[in-house]
Amino acid sequence: MASDKSVMAVIRAARPSFRNNHDKVAFAVHASFLASGFVLTATGPPAFSDTALSSSSTDEVGIDQWNELDDEYSFVYSNPEKESKKVLVKCLVMNDKLIVDALANGDSEPVHLEINVGDYVVENGGSNYSAQYKSLDKLVENLDAEILSKLDGSRKTNFSSNPRSAETSDRPQSVIIEPGPGVPESSGIVYPPIHPGGGSDLFPGPGAGMYPSRGDVGSGSMLVGPHDPRWFGGVGEPGFSGGLPGVPPGARFDPYGPPGVPGFEPNRFIRNPPRRPGGGGTHPDLEHFGGDSDFI
Repeated sequence: MASDKSVMAVIRAARPSFRNNHDKVAFAVHASFLASGFVLTATGPPAFSDTALSSSSTDEVGIDQWNELDDEYSFVYSNPEKESKKVLVKCLVMNDKLIVDALANGDSEPVHLEINVGDYVVENGGSNYSAQYKSLDKLVENLDAEILSKLDGSRKTNFSSNPRSAETSDRPQSVIIEPGPGVPESSGIVYPPIHPGGGSDLFPGPGAGMYPSRGDVGSGSMLVGPHDPRWFGGVGEPGFSGGLPGVPPGARFDPYGPPGVPGFEPNRFIRNPPRRPGGGGTHPDLEHFGGDSDFI
């Protein structure tokens, strides 16, 4: 693993010329590879060749032309400790950032890092290389964590090394309840319990944390059958014990109308007695349907 001291030693030994701040960060990336044991085999325009990564040459080269191109840099390395396996590193300037991508020969996906240049360089640092950088230790740590260690496989991402899994391992686990009928089984999914009965204003349903059940005839749904509780106990059945007829204790009840307003008394909305043959009364709108021959 490279350190900020070993990286700075490589920079001082190479004595590069910097055109701008992006040059400084790009060369720090290069120095981190050298300090980690890699050997430079190509840089500049030759490193942009289509055969740069697949070339069999492992001869070490100098840093000539490393910043010859504008807004892009390319380096090819071999690692003697990894059977000279080659690595292609490309850096792209994008506004105030330096985008770094590295691909090892034989891998299908590159590793990636975005560097905010202003966080690590100093304007007009003079000829002293250490004065031209700031927070170099943090830059080297980021390069090691996101680029170097992933290339050599020492920090492959997996479930056991995921910091989120370690963070949640000490938390109490939810109780996994087997799914009820009609619920597809899926490993690792926590199912809330399913209430065994229906729910309505007449029969209060399940509380929070439980699946609501599908209503059926007589359970408060839109389907009304002959034994529905809304028939005040059902046709031919006694009402509920206690309270108003047909209303069980604990049922939710909405007032019929504004309290204290004439004409909205609860006793005005009770079930009417059976119809009487022949009808009669004082006003047809207040009585049952008529039974004589002229009734329409």
